[in-house]
Amino acid sequence: MLPPPHPFAPFVRALGRGKTLTRSLTLEEAEQAMTMILAGEVLPEQLGAFLMLLRVKEETGDEIAGFTRAVRAALPAAAGEVDLDWPCYAGKKRQSPWHLLAALALAGAGWRIALHGLDGHTEGRLYAGETLARLGLPPARDLAEAREQLASRRFVYISLERLSAPLARLLWLKPILGLRSPINTLARGLNPFGAPASMQAVFHPGYVAVHRDAALALADARALIFRGDGGENERRPNKPCETTLVAGGEVIEARWPATLDPRQTDEESPAPERLAALWRGEPGAYGEGAVLGTLALALYGLGVEPEPAAAEARARAIWESRARGRLA
Repeated sequence: MLPPPHPFAPFVRALGRGKTLTRSLTLEEAEQAMTMILAGEVLPEQLGAFLMLLRVKEETGDEIAGFTRAVRAALPAAAGEVDLDWPCYAGKKRQSPWHLLAALALAGAGWRIALHGLDGHTEGRLYAGETLARLGLPPARDLAEAREQLASRRFVYISLERLSAPLARLLWLKPILGLRSPINTLARGLNPFGAPASMQAVFHPGYVAVHRDAALALADARALIFRGDGGENERRPNKPCETTLVAGGEVIEARWPATLDPRQTDEESPAPERLAALWRGEPGAYGEGAVLGTLALALYGLGVEPEPAAAEARARAIWESRARGRLA
């Protein structure tokens, strides 16, 4: 006797009925599906099929919005007031994570910055958590400590494992499945502290539209979306940067010209020590260009400076007035 249909089966069926019958999930279906996944009500076979069918089809903005709504509803209460949400999930492969210095400089200038990520889910990359720990800025061990760090230094990094263990386990499936999944997209727009502004860098340009549509569907206050270096929230100073800002239900697009010669690259392997040296004032044209460019994008995303030129000028002032020396 056949078992009764599983409640999750309709979601897999919708995604896997072939070229003519396959369809995307509605926002409401995506929210229901993710709610079941987080609750452990899905069989392993179903979960793998679901994630990979989405990967082949490619997720839509409504699907990501539905997933995000479900995860946000399951998150613990916010640990403190935050001005800017800064996801760090990609890791850096070819350049050092210069964007971390931009976040620290912003915090030093008075804004409250919350970083979150998951170290090590892709081999051969330097991640934010391990980098900050080696610089004397260890991750928050729990939400109580996150609240303390935000209050004392206006800066915190917390692992996704401390925010949502079920979601972290889904990201850890990448080495098993061999491919990224929509969870990588979802994590970038999670905004677990409910900040009024967020940075959502992508690696593949096609995902800009997915993040844009999700932010609109979720009615997020401000979300700055752009192609970041390696997929991190870091501007590439030797290339133009196209930004999409979702603000108050409107979409604003801008083009930022390169600030360095296109031939000027950073060819050394990523290392925390290089960040510490640049912070102390040792020269590094590419690293400084990446920090200044990222700072400018953050100010623009926050709504502090509405024009790229003004944002870049203020970014330089913030960087030059930072307290040099040790980071911690």
